[in-house]
Amino acid sequence: MSSTFQNPSCQHCKDRFSSIFCKAEQCNLEQIDQAKVCSIYKKGQVIFHEGAYPFGVYCINNGKIKLSHSGDDGREQIIRLVKAGDIMGYKALLSNERYTATATALEDSSICFIPKDLFMSILQKDASLSFEMMRILSSELRKAELKITHLAQKPVRERLAETLLFIKETYGLEADSQTLNVRLSREEIANLVGTATESAIRLLSEFKKDGMIELEGKKIRLLDMTEIIRTANLQD
Repeated sequence: MSSTFQNPSCQHCKDRFSSIFCKAEQCNLEQIDQAKVCSIYKKGQVIFHEGAYPFGVYCINNGKIKLSHSGDDGREQIIRLVKAGDIMGYKALLSNERYTATATALEDSSICFIPKDLFMSILQKDASLSFEMMRILSSELRKAELKITHLAQKPVRERLAETLLFIKETYGLEADSQTLNVRLSREEIANLVGTATESAIRLLSEFKKDGMIELEGKKIRLLDMTEIIRTANLQD
């Protein structure tokens, strides 16, 4: 079970200007502030399940979330990593369909829930918010197309290097400016790369041997960014 906590003010949220709601009109932001319900989810706790109907959208106040889809063989496929300032559940809400993914907390996270009727009402009358929503959807589509292309054409070694850079871009680095600021299992990393767990483990060991990274449990330190970028072979 999640636990509720005192609603943080949208106007003073540290991630407001990196969120979709940075474009919302002040009066609409005040409405959201009054109606939202904020809860704390523990590491490993599910926020919503694949196949359930959406009743609103979730805005991440603090924490890290993974969105994963269950394949035909029951294996998990991570389709998106979510950070503070991001929203979740909007695609199912806008298409009036069930969730196509399960949202799970990667660490203890504080998340605000905005009811469906209020969000849709504001979206219809707030042009700036609507355009920002379209921008986010377009960006997600572009990323999905790029990932499909890379899965089809790039070797696994290049995809692993690219995944490490993607995790860095999403969650940043710790105070040492080297350690990825998230703890992911080898299976989760393999999932993001699109390969078998055994292959990911072998390649991570190769990266370590080549001096690109250092491994300590689930901690991954990026030691040679130049070589990681070169290995990723980014041309887009």
